[in-house]
Amino acid sequence: METTADLTVDAPAAPNRAALWFIFATVTLDMLAFGIIGPVLPKLVLGFVGGEVARASEVFGIFATAWAVMQFFCSPLLGALSDRFGRRPVIVLSSLGLGLDYVVMALAPNLAWLFIGRVTSGITSASVATASAYIADVTPPEKRAGAFGLIGSAFGLGFILGPAIGGLLGGADPRLPFWVAAGFSLLNAAFGFCVLRESLPASRRATFSWRRANPLGSLALLRSHHELFGLASVTFLSNLAGIVMPTIWVLYVAYRYGWDTRAVGLSLALVGVTSMALGPFTHAIVTRLGERRALVAGLGSAALGMALMGLGPTGWAFALGILAMSFWGLAPSAAQALMTRRVSPSEQGQLQGALGSLRGIATLIGPGIFSLTFAASIGAFRSWNLPGAAWLLSCVLLIAAMGLAYVVTWPPGARFGRPKPVS
Repeated sequence: METTADLTVDAPAAPNRAALWFIFATVTLDMLAFGIIGPVLPKLVLGFVGGEVARASEVFGIFATAWAVMQFFCSPLLGALSDRFGRRPVIVLSSLGLGLDYVVMALAPNLAWLFIGRVTSGITSASVATASAYIADVTPPEKRAGAFGLIGSAFGLGFILGPAIGGLLGGADPRLPFWVAAGFSLLNAAFGFCVLRESLPASRRATFSWRRANPLGSLALLRSHHELFGLASVTFLSNLAGIVMPTIWVLYVAYRYGWDTRAVGLSLALVGVTSMALGPFTHAIVTRLGERRALVAGLGSAALGMALMGLGPTGWAFALGILAMSFWGLAPSAAQALMTRRVSPSEQGQLQGALGSLRGIATLIGPGIFSLTFAASIGAFRSWNLPGAAWLLSCVLLIAAMGLAYVVTWPPGARFGRPKPVS
């Protein structure tokens, strides 16, 4: 059986600073474009359904489900294609496709066309998995956690700027944000076409097969190594726990703290700022703690934050919970760095595609779990006086992930407590 050393013996391709900035820009613009349309998409849907709020809510549920389904199926497909044909064509064509998709949504004459746009967006946004594989290709194993941390910064930056820009542009014309999002994505595709070098040499590429490209086949890779499967399970639990935020955030803070739109926006901006701020320091922190301890510490930070957000009696306590979970970004960065050591260079795309499928599953089942928990906590079980039950459920999932991470990364054959664990 191949060892970790066997899988990482080849030196990574020489990194190109412009190319790495392109990867950073790709993830940022994916989040930025997604955030830009957030404030105006509800208006368009309401217009297409005649202003019926209940009908609009149903449509939104269908849109969200379709987007997650596309992530589930297309992340492994794009990952496998990148293992066969290289990262560059998949990333550049995905950016181009995302830009054209926003053009379709900007011109959409009815709900059907808007739905097609959302489905296409789910397909092209799956390129984040290929972007992660690119980082694994060009970064030495010991520096990958820091490189993956930059993706967290990209998410944070897009999370902050997207809704703000979309809100301002949407005030002038509800379709203008779609045109701006399209422009960003098309410019990024052109930039990538000019500067992005291929990171996966032909000698390292794998033969394409539908067995590797379908979700079940790609998930089989995660079972090829006991630690890989355990870390993937940790990642899934962490992703699932995070779904509580987009699902109930706005409703919860309005119900419990009486926050208005401005306060909600500031709280979400704080999440983005903390995510963005951690990125540049991820490498230093992981180097100091080691990947294993950084993974456990990141999950512990998230669990503490969720507990404070669920139990906090005031808005200030909730904000303290946001700050407490600010080191959550260490967990996915460290977990990905550990997992990329367990697969060969020709399997990095398949690995990232499998992780993308897990995110798709979490996105599919998470909203129902947390919305029903929140509804029950303020409805049928209101007498329990625990309106933050959904946040506490998320905390439990994170504690489970932390315990699993601690066990699965323990050195083989070592007794608990000695010898000292290694990263």
